[in-house]
Amino acid sequence: MKLNYKRTILVGFAFFLISAFWQAYDAIVPLILTNHFGLPQSVSGVVMSVDNILAVFMLPLFGALSDRVMTRFGKRTPFVVVGTVAAVVAFISLTLIDTVQLSSVISSGISERYADAALLLKEANAALKEAGKAGDSAAIAAAHALVDNANLAIDAIIADTLEITLANVWPLIAFIGVLLLVLIAMATFRSPAVALMPDVTVKPLRSKGNAIINLMGTAGGILVLVLGMVFNTSGNKYMQYTAYVIAVTAIMISGLIVFILTVKERKWAQEMEEDTKRLGLEQNVSESIGKKRSLTKPEMKSLMLILASVALWYIGYNSITSKYSVYATNVLFFDFNFTLIIAQAAAIISYIPVGMVASKIGRRKTILAGITMLASAFLIGNFISFDTPEFVMYPVFILAGIGWATINVNSFPMVVELAKGGEVGMYTGYYYTASMAAQIVAPILSGVLYDIFDMRYVFFAFGTVFVALSFVTMFFVKHGDSKAEAKDALEALGGADD
Repeated sequence: MKLNYKRTILVGFAFFLISAFWQAYDAIVPLILTNHFGLPQSVSGVVMSVDNILAVFMLPLFGALSDRVMTRFGKRTPFVVVGTVAAVVAFISLTLIDTVQLSSVISSGISERYADAALLLKEANAALKEAGKAGDSAAIAAAHALVDNANLAIDAIIADTLEITLANVWPLIAFIGVLLLVLIAMATFRSPAVALMPDVTVKPLRSKGNAIINLMGTAGGILVLVLGMVFNTSGNKYMQYTAYVIAVTAIMISGLIVFILTVKERKWAQEMEEDTKRLGLEQNVSESIGKKRSLTKPEMKSLMLILASVALWYIGYNSITSKYSVYATNVLFFDFNFTLIIAQAAAIISYIPVGMVASKIGRRKTILAGITMLASAFLIGNFISFDTPEFVMYPVFILAGIGWATINVNSFPMVVELAKGGEVGMYTGYYYTASMAAQIVAPILSGVLYDIFDMRYVFFAFGTVFVALSFVTMFFVKHGDSKAEAKDALEALGGADD
């Protein structure tokens, strides 16, 4: 039984453009909210959770809706096309509104004040390090005082930025309004886009197929991270992002064009149904379309445990990814783009091997190994500070990238493994309801803790705890692994290109 790699790659262009968007969104929107509008981390966290609040309702809705819609282009394709175009227009508009706010902030002299405070903080940290090496207690105390003064100066700058925002709230109101349009547009097609892979792939091959889909998504993310380095998004807190976002949306439109020109959704889905019947992987496929399937009690228990695991590891993972650009820029003074590129590169290398490993030892065991790696990476991250050489972060992010790839490749197939043919969109919605509900909690709860205890002390600790908890729930899952492949069917499916 062979996966059609070319077909899966072409289907993956939908996820490619989705990932490109979210990589850019997660990188710049927290920076805009914190640095351009001066919002506290807790308030910024609430705004960053809006997409997940919308997704809890919209992803199951549009996933189920796409199950029931049929056009000459297929069930999923119209959602991908319309949603992408709307998101691109709204995303560019968002940066134009930010430009209005940014002009007010820069004209007040805040950017110059921040440059002075950041330089003072770096010099104070260097002095503290040297004093520590020398063991000079008086010099250590003086350096600590300089560090405290620099941090107070930065806090005052953020407070003054918030005053500018409150003096004229219309840019913030417009920004939030257009942000909602962007997020609604993205939510309309995420479930249909992700459901397309299982639509055209028989069940035993879905872990491998999901590996390719995630590889395509990672490729989109890496392209955007490279753009971030080109545009220096981590080097200037007060940069204008319109040119950067236009470049990102050009990548999205390019991916959409390839998708439209190459994907033959209706033909490929019909071929998958015929292959499934021929191999005896599911009886009466055509009769199951549009009908609900009642799970047994053990299957329902496993589904709930899988979804709980998804929620827990997404709380931990999203708390890191949604604010890492802020943490790296404001606390570590690292280039967040390059460290994330390393994590993405590690994931790309891992996706296909992870899919193969899961086909041999099972999805559950593979996921448990991935959870262990991700939790370990976050645990190590707790010990990295501003004076740690940046290269020390690289192996940490490599481990995190491999761990996340191992989890992500296998978790979605475990959910849709429990679905009949006509329910894939609905079960895709279940998966994203769990992940998005978790991502509502993550930025809000972590943001509150950052404001109370300081971001530098709880950033990685928060992620470590929740990822570790997901190990417990996944340990008790009993269903969702692919059925054993019949020996006489191993070569029944070829790797045709069309």
